[in-house]
Amino acid sequence: MENQVNFGKSALINLIAKALAACRADGLLTGTITPKILLESPKHEGQGDFATTISLMLAKIEKKAPRAIAEMLVTQLEGQVDWIEKIEIAGPGYINFFLSADYWLKILPIIHQEGTAFGRSKPSKKEKILIEFVSANPTGPLHVASGRAAALGDALANLLKATGHSVDREYYLNDIGVQVSFLGRSTYLRYRELFGEAVILPEGSYQGDYIIDIAKALKTRDGDIYLKGPESEHLPFFTQYSLQTIIAWIKTDMQDFGIDFDQWFSEKTLDDHNEVEAALKILDDKKMLLEKEGARWLVSTSFGDDKDRVVVRSNGQTTYFASDIAYHLNKFDRGYDRLIDIWGADHHGYVGRIKAAVQALGYEAKQVNILIHQLVNLLRDGKPIKMSKRAGTFVRLSEIMDEVGVDATRFFFLMRRSDSSLDFDLELAKKATNENPVFYVQYAHARLCSIMRVAKEKGWHIDEVIQNTNLDTLRLLTLPSELSLVRELSQYPALIKAAAETMEPHRIPFYLQTLAGLLHSYYFACRVVTDDKALTAARLVLVTAVRIVLQNGLKLLGISAPEKM
Repeated sequence: MENQVNFGKSALINLIAKALAACRADGLLTGTITPKILLESPKHEGQGDFATTISLMLAKIEKKAPRAIAEMLVTQLEGQVDWIEKIEIAGPGYINFFLSADYWLKILPIIHQEGTAFGRSKPSKKEKILIEFVSANPTGPLHVASGRAAALGDALANLLKATGHSVDREYYLNDIGVQVSFLGRSTYLRYRELFGEAVILPEGSYQGDYIIDIAKALKTRDGDIYLKGPESEHLPFFTQYSLQTIIAWIKTDMQDFGIDFDQWFSEKTLDDHNEVEAALKILDDKKMLLEKEGARWLVSTSFGDDKDRVVVRSNGQTTYFASDIAYHLNKFDRGYDRLIDIWGADHHGYVGRIKAAVQALGYEAKQVNILIHQLVNLLRDGKPIKMSKRAGTFVRLSEIMDEVGVDATRFFFLMRRSDSSLDFDLELAKKATNENPVFYVQYAHARLCSIMRVAKEKGWHIDEVIQNTNLDTLRLLTLPSELSLVRELSQYPALIKAAAETMEPHRIPFYLQTLAGLLHSYYFACRVVTDDKALTAARLVLVTAVRIVLQNGLKLLGISAPEKM
């Protein structure tokens, strides 16, 4: 599987690196610094399959004209492999590479041989990784922003697994603290209100109608038994009942969204096992805590944070930050090599302090990756929509899934970089037209399945065709649209590897839309099943390879690949 990742760009980069080394060995280049070798796909036809600017990047280092460096490299590269058809120097020193059609066509048998494993690879060093995501406070239903975090975390977990790592998914439940107490009291007061009592919700109470729903469920089940006795007697029960009800909602939403967490980690267990105190003792033993203003502080400025952080208040109460430290230590104690946290935009200020805490505990900053996802702007026909009346101040994730479906919801959430805001148009997500990107991609897969059905109806045994078709037959794929499809397919393994390394799942939807666009154009311009048996065989091999890659890409996103639409 590793060979497929080296297909295309990687193989060419290796050749350029060898040519640079040869030039240095011959004394033609004397610099000791080599910039990263970058390859681009030229925007205009006639400029080759790939181009590099390495000569321009080396010019200042070598104190030579970039074109002269380009000529040296081309001399070393020419004739090295038979799959480079032509090399040209353009402009001030760009090097354009024209690869043979045979080189590209050889990817088709690899795709069919690998099947669902095509695009997967093995890392140079396998890591045990924990991705903690969503982790919304269990004080209300999941909202749209939580949905974006869910799609991002799940797709990233799939990507990292596809590139050979061991990955677990975790949801961190903040099931203790002031906010949980407010939840219980809010439900209790709404319960009393259902019996005609006039209540005033204190500041900090939860206002959404979902609180009334929980209170109604209790009234239906237990009647008026909680009206008797003091409030303090009933609050623990109302708190736990409300908490467990909302956690059940969250778990249902995640299941409906296609996400299966390996662990649901309770913050309460940190207190139960005295892990906060244990973590603070470790920091104290390492001389990482100081006493100031009656409180205890982590000297996080020693690790790049903008200020030191309180871990124990002057009243002796530990802070939320202290719990976060204990939680991250717990993760490392469970044997994870790398931690990935996915947080909302409102947590941006916590990045520095968490990285500092991890280093203070004795780990490396690079062992914690924190991804921040920006807000989601919900639109309807391009206009902002009103918030949900049922949820109070937000739109529930379940409402979005009910309206546009899970596939569209996940695809839209993943279409943009996590650190950029996202416009989610509900009407667009429901359209069964090419304007809708998820429909566009899924319909490409369904269209290919339709071609397969037609071929079978006409007597073609597709598995036999794939097994028996050789390179001579594949050479019949000479149309520019066919070769464009083959080139795009060849980029898939490197794309998956890069998306995993950079933790950027949004690259996959972009790629799938590009591949689907090439397929749709080809479908309208060419017939796959024709009277020419050899050409039909070659085209069947091509389009079934496209189907495999579309299916594999959609699966990484957690999205279905329908056979009919």
